[in-house]
Amino acid sequence: MKFYKFYKSDTYIKDIHIFKRLFSFIKPYKWKVALGVLLTLSISALSAVRPKLTQVAIDDKILHKDVGGLQFIAIILLLTLILQGFIQYISAFLTSYIGQKVTFDLRKKVYSHIINLNVKFFDKTPVGKLVTRVTNDIDVLFEVFSSGLVTAFGDIFTLFWIMYFMFSISYELSFITLSVLPFLIYATAVFRKKVRASYTRIRNLVANMNTYIQEHISGIQIVQLFLKEHYTIKEFEVINREHTEENKRSIFYYAVFFPVVELIGAIAIGLIIWYGGGKVVQNMLSLGVIISFLQYTEMFFRPIRDLSEKYNILQTAIASSDRIFELLDTKNEVVDPPNPKHINDFNFKIEFNNVWFAYEGENYVLKNINFCIKKGERVAIVGATGSGKTSIINLLCRFYDVSKGAILLNGIDIRELSQKELRSLMSIVLQDVILFSGTLKSNVTFGNDELPDEYIHSAIESSGIEHLLKTIPEGIHKNVSEQGSSFSVGQRQLIALARALAYQRQILILDEATANIDTETEHIIQTAIQKLMTGRTAIIIAHRLSTIQSCDKIIVMHKGEIKEIGTHTELLQKKGIYFKLYQLQFNGERVIEK
Repeated sequence: MKFYKFYKSDTYIKDIHIFKRLFSFIKPYKWKVALGVLLTLSISALSAVRPKLTQVAIDDKILHKDVGGLQFIAIILLLTLILQGFIQYISAFLTSYIGQKVTFDLRKKVYSHIINLNVKFFDKTPVGKLVTRVTNDIDVLFEVFSSGLVTAFGDIFTLFWIMYFMFSISYELSFITLSVLPFLIYATAVFRKKVRASYTRIRNLVANMNTYIQEHISGIQIVQLFLKEHYTIKEFEVINREHTEENKRSIFYYAVFFPVVELIGAIAIGLIIWYGGGKVVQNMLSLGVIISFLQYTEMFFRPIRDLSEKYNILQTAIASSDRIFELLDTKNEVVDPPNPKHINDFNFKIEFNNVWFAYEGENYVLKNINFCIKKGERVAIVGATGSGKTSIINLLCRFYDVSKGAILLNGIDIRELSQKELRSLMSIVLQDVILFSGTLKSNVTFGNDELPDEYIHSAIESSGIEHLLKTIPEGIHKNVSEQGSSFSVGQRQLIALARALAYQRQILILDEATANIDTETEHIIQTAIQKLMTGRTAIIIAHRLSTIQSCDKIIVMHKGEIKEIGTHTELLQKKGIYFKLYQLQFNGERVIEK
């Protein structure tokens, strides 16, 4: 009854469901898999024939002193070994090919899914765990698709062939051999339960380790500045030790299981020698039958040991697959409508109508936001940190959807547009510029090979990085290291501006684009920004109020609400929040100058 419940458990049903999903990735290669299975069947059949030939050689040839017949049997044995080796070579090559193709497809699917998830997902998910899914977890599946899946079929069919030949030779000895199976099945069931739990914990610990390494190497300057190298090493040692101990635990299960299988196999061999030997003494059984049965018994437990090894791979793969499919099942909270509307050209206005927004629950960071931006206007959004400025930009780019209200573009709710079309109207320059490994040119074009050269040269000239390129022998083809660490903050800002210019978008968003840079670089960037904003609708988030005085409209935010809207002069005359911000900043700059 317990055995029945085990195979009807939720874990078993879940495993079957995971396998069905994994097999869906094999469908494009089903004929290659079928060929691999056919080759494996041939190998298992050839393996099972050899003990039968041994029996024939002893009973029919050696005992009858038939030298010619014995030589013929020896030649057949040699040919079966050569043929088996050749088929194994083809099978190994084919299964490895299938494994590489399937893991390539799966890795592509997982990465594509991650890239298309909305920003909210990345707010809650560590990067290290995602890297583990795309690399380590999928690498584990390669073993299943290459050596595990098809060869497991071979082991199963080898068992069937062995049982067929055993029963064709002697029913009695066959039942004696199979008498130990209940003990083997019970041991395998216990082993399965223990190893499954262990490998799930191991995969989780690997993800935690990758996350920790990624975070602390990315923040290496902070770690070293605060002299926390020893502290982080101790923390990592705890995670590493947990991973090591769990691996040792899984090794312990194998160290117990394999000797148990060997012991059960030895008991079966002992029973055959005891019972079969007595029959040989009584001339009721031939010596060739006993010898072939001993070979078959050893062969019988070999596939079982191999299947246990495959089970090791399988349990690791199930744990990895579970995590991969959990990621693939993550739904996007920001989705395109079934029949999106289209905007061929932005020629009207951006409008926020009674917009409310919360990142979690009803903890609103934006409350009743109402304003409009006409085509060609330059609008600044100012306010203290945490007032909701960046949240407005996130909603306009539709990285998140509004909780209440609507954002209209040319009179159309942006939720009725496709995200691709909406974002194709916008360029954004962030305070923390992200550069990617490659060249300066690839960072400006960002992989768009269709950008005309005149766009690229115009962007370089207008952005102010032309003088930077003159100091670099490689020019625009200079390699960019990870995150652009070989460039200063100001240089990275100029490259980001060049990228925004090259794409010739109609709406320009600048999020603190001149923060944390020196005055000279700021002047260069401001000149580039003025060129960039020409003929475009611009939305500027800025702490330095001196940079936005010429804007057509300034929106003042405070605790998620709009408190004031007007020009620089109008807001100073109101003597409200903007006036206080301006006075604080102006007096601060005067103190610094003195």
